[in-house]
Parts: sequence; structure tokens; C-alpha cells
Amino acid sequence: MVGLSSYLVVGSPTPAHAMHIAEGYLPVQWAVFWWIVAIPFFLLGLRSIDRITKAHPELKLLLALAGAFTFVLSALKIPSVNGSSSHPTGTGLGTILFGPMAMSVMGGLVLLFQAILLAHGGLTTLGANAFSMAIVGPLVAYVVYNAIAKTGHQKIAVFLASMLEDLCTYLVTAVQLALAFPAAQGGFMAAFVKFVGVFAITQIPLAISEGLLTVLVWNWLQDYGQQELKTLGLFQKGNNLDAKIIN
Repeated sequence: MVGLSSYLVVGSPTPAHAMHIAEGYLPVQWAVFWWIVAIPFFLLGLRSIDRITKAHPELKLLLALAGAFTFVLSALKIPSVNGSSSHPTGTGLGTILFGPMAMSVMGGLVLLFQAILLAHGGLTTLGANAFSMAIVGPLVAYVVYNAIAKTGHQKIAVFLASMLEDLCTYLVTAVQLALAFPAAQGGFMAAFVKFVGVFAITQIPLAISEGLLTVLVWNWLQDYGQQELKTLGLFQKGNNLDAKIIN
């Protein structure tokens, strides 16, 4: 498993424009704007992680696992739109476990490491990439999971939360690209439709696959991480479900 993950991250072909929005691709004003928007969420996430790890130090390993899951999945890239690409995001699992604010930090760190170590994404575009993948995606996953988990269908909640956070990440990326590069005819809306249309070819099946994979990992946690899930209030036995999430 470790060897396969290493190959998928390092050994797979790297397209010219790599993953996420590439370094230097956004105009300066938009790169700065998305940095400004993303920073407050990152600061709130630091407080959330500090509170979680101080209250439950035993959860640090699970937090690291959630970060590694995000890193590996979001490094599986399929070339899509010039300046970006399609890939799973992997933030749904961590959001369900630790809440969206914690994942704003974990996802941001994943994007930072990928920009520096793998040349995927970039530092100037880190704010934009973090806003779509580490902020909006987790917020969507949090809302979807909690809404559906209340019905007692936890695995369906895990699947839909992971799938929809993936799709919404790319809707936001399409918005970001359309704002930066409106079409000569039709402006923002025409560009948005174009970007969404191209993304959808690869992103819809990827989102479904991510949802299924997250459910498989969730099943593994139900078997081998019961104590951690109980600490988080997420362990389901039979039809009983406590859907509390630490924020």
C-alpha cells in the first residue's frame, strides 16, 4: 500500500500545468484577493486544532491520518483545463472527523507541501486553491454529513459528503477561473459554463470514486478505530448514531 501510494504521488506523469491552479496563473489582484479571504479561516482552524489536540492528545495520530489521506488523494491528477486539472480532494474524511475549520489548516498545509515539494499548484495561487479545496469543500461536507447523519444513515452521509465536497471544490475553482478570465463574449457566465463543462468530464466520476473510497476507509475506522470514533462521538453501532463532531 505504501509503495502504491508513493508511485501514485511521485511516479505518475506530471502535466505541464500540474494540479490545482498553477503558479503565476492568476492575475495579481485575484491571487491577493483569495489569500485575504483564506487567511481568517486558517487562523480559526489553528484554534480548532489546538483545542482538539489539547483536549484529546490521543487523536493526533488520527488527525495525521486525515491529512495523509488528503495529501495522497489530491495528488492523483488528471489534466483537465489549461492552468488546472481534475483530481480527488480527500477533505471529506477529515471534515467528518474533526470539522471544517480543522481541515482548513490540514488542507492548506497539504497544498503548501504539494506546491513546494511536487510543484503542484503554487504559492501565489495557494489562497485560491485553499479557498476551494480546504475551505468551501469541507464546509459543504460538514453540512451534508450532519444533515443526513441525523437520519441514521451514516455511510450514505459519508459518501454524499465526500462526493459533494469534491464537486463543490471544482465549482468554486470554475468560479475563480471565470472571474479571472471572463470570456470575450458572454463574460463571466460564459467562461464559468466552459470551465464547468470541461471539469465535469473527469470530475463527476472522480467525485463518485472519492465518495466510495471514503466509505471504505470509514468502514476500516469502524473496525480498528472504535475508541477514537467514540471519543469524537462518531461511532455507530447498529442503528444508534451520535453525530456530534468536534469543532
